[in-house]
Amino acid sequence: MARIRNTWELAKASWEVLKADKELLALPVMSAVAVIVVALAFIAPVALIGNELSQGAEELDPGPLGYILLAMGYFAATFVGIFFNAALVSGAHERLTGGDPTVRSALRGASSRFHRLLPWALLTGTVGLILQAIEARFGFLGDIIARLVGVAWRLVTFLVIPVLVIEDVGPIDGLKRSGTLFKKTWGENVAASVGFGLLGLALIIPAVIVAGLLIATEIVALMVIGVVAAVVWVIGSVVVVSALSGIFQTALYLYAVNDQVPEGFDQAALAGAFTPRRGTRGPTGFAG
Repeated sequence: MARIRNTWELAKASWEVLKADKELLALPVMSAVAVIVVALAFIAPVALIGNELSQGAEELDPGPLGYILLAMGYFAATFVGIFFNAALVSGAHERLTGGDPTVRSALRGASSRFHRLLPWALLTGTVGLILQAIEARFGFLGDIIARLVGVAWRLVTFLVIPVLVIEDVGPIDGLKRSGTLFKKTWGENVAASVGFGLLGLALIIPAVIVAGLLIATEIVALMVIGVVAAVVWVIGSVVVVSALSGIFQTALYLYAVNDQVPEGFDQAALAGAFTPRRGTRGPTGFAG
């Protein structure tokens, strides 16, 4: 419970940072739009190819070229998501180290790490495909294995983007570095994964309830208003939580490396948020 409470304090502190740089909210929006554009750019030709190859067939067959395009689209979408996450981390790092970021400076920071982000996108995308293959190949058991490995992968790689952006290292070194930092901040990593997920769910539930009530009236105008309002609210909630998560990632990285609460966070409120575990301490004050 203490970890969850501390994560909530960090989420509130991240919100204070976000309020100082509201323009950072544009980055998750740009990411979502870019992913949609990339997906459509690859899915549309696959659909056309599949229709031509599946004349008279019951199922759509994209064919070899279609599967290649789908794989390319998957990796492209993965890179786009990582790029804008890196831009958010770059902007948050600028703010937390005393600067005044803009969308342009954040994007410039991510662009300067293009040579680091692209290989990482290929690596993490490949891991994702392997997990999907295991899930499809081994049925129920594969689903369990893929989920467990997927959770472990997300936790161990939680700080990879800050490492790539701030330390300017390659994907393998970034993975090793993130794994090392994970050993020092495992409690915050796990709590963040759960905490931000619950925060997003808590924000979305009211919109779903209100939309459901309006739809239940069976009045067309109210139904349309309910659906549109719910969609807008859900998108806004996802954008905010994504921005908070990026700020949290950056703050956690800075603390793990410097053993100091980053600038912009309330020292008193966060005094116990990064409490070292008992045992042998690592070089940053965390248990090893």
